[in-house]
Amino acid sequence: MAEKVGLVIAVDKPLQWTSFQVVNKVKWQLRRNFGLKKFKIGHAGTLDPLASGLLLICVGNATKKIEELQQGIKEYSGTMVLGATTPCYDLEQAVDHLLPFNHITPELIETTRQSFVGEQEQVPPMFSAVKINGKRAYLSARDGSVADIAPKKITIYDFQISQYRPASVSENEIKISAPAEGRLRDLYKNPQGEIPPGLPQIDFRVTCSKGTYIRSLARDFGLVVGSGAFLSKLRRVKIGDYRVDDALSIEDIETTLTPDNPTYSPLLSLSNG
Repeated sequence: MAEKVGLVIAVDKPLQWTSFQVVNKVKWQLRRNFGLKKFKIGHAGTLDPLASGLLLICVGNATKKIEELQQGIKEYSGTMVLGATTPCYDLEQAVDHLLPFNHITPELIETTRQSFVGEQEQVPPMFSAVKINGKRAYLSARDGSVADIAPKKITIYDFQISQYRPASVSENEIKISAPAEGRLRDLYKNPQGEIPPGLPQIDFRVTCSKGTYIRSLARDFGLVVGSGAFLSKLRRVKIGDYRVDDALSIEDIETTLTPDNPTYSPLLSLSNG
């Protein structure tokens, strides 16, 4: 029967695209190439606009697998900047505070890394998809509202530092500029944040449970190190058995998501009711 047809489409989400925009891109392509009018579609786990990587789009009967897919173990690669903070823990907003970093050593980085492996409670960022009183937190944050978010239990299965780049300047040489004017709702389209030159940085890889916010991991890592930190780069590389290396690019959606491709031709059987 038509309603039993479904596929999970892995997409490599580009920077500054919202997850919703990627879903709409796939939906529009299915309507155009397959002549579909009415069908179920959704994604299994939001990626922030300033993150790239694996996004799973579920079509038709595969939407029933969304909860199962969201439970899958995630793997990310990224970069943290130490010695500074931003209000949203990434580069969507400008640096608001500079903090000491001369005390940071490779030994301190390693000890701190080890302390984050295992089950723990984590407070999600205000600029996130977590719901507060039925409303997405990022919508409140972009309206200028601040609310308390309850901590959630998460697990860090593996956390590796692939490279530590020490500071190349002294603390008193770092300067920051006042943030530009702009509506919070539009910041993801025109991010204000810049990395102050010379700050220490860490490239990392982390494997974690559902509900883990890597921006919050960066914030908490900075607190433990005593220097502050924010996320400057993030890429989701794996969800369960799905890998970003096998995902469609945005350009692939237009050229590959077609009825003559055997992988996607079953979608021709989706109901147009």
